[in-house]
Amino acid sequence: MKSTVIKYGMFGLLTGIVIFLAAILLGKEMSYSTQEILGYVSMAACLSFVFFGIKHYRDQVNNGVVSFRKALVIGVLISILVGVGVGIADYIYTTVINPDFASEYLETTLKTMKSNLTAEEFKVKKVELTKQMTDYGGSGFMAFLMFFTVVLIGFVISLVSGLILQRK
Repeated sequence: MKSTVIKYGMFGLLTGIVIFLAAILLGKEMSYSTQEILGYVSMAACLSFVFFGIKHYRDQVNNGVVSFRKALVIGVLISILVGVGVGIADYIYTTVINPDFASEYLETTLKTMKSNLTAEEFKVKKVELTKQMTDYGGSGFMAFLMFFTVVLIGFVISLVSGLILQRK
């Protein structure tokens, strides 16, 4: 199990870093909402290694058998490695490539909100969002949030993959 987790986790980790950095470099002119969609698509692509890792373990390592519990453990461990890769890429982006990301994101989001909300709603939302960005806008927290998001999505994919791939 350990070699399967490391192998497929590293595939996902490296894929996550490459896709994340490629999207950043190629998507500079895209809107933040388009970049967000691209980010979730890239997370799903990286987490596809969860399914393939469980399938590999079942078919190649464990003689065609895997329990739901074992499949879930394998999937979550692979997801953790993928999350580490995406978290590292996010940290590098927000500290080295674009250290002004938090302020740029806040500015862009506020512009969008201003055009979509009434003046009174905008004032309230602006205070809330500005406080959130001040409290949680650090690179370390953003990287942790990316890690957590990937692991959470990976957990769901692990559940589904475990249900599909389990064999007794």
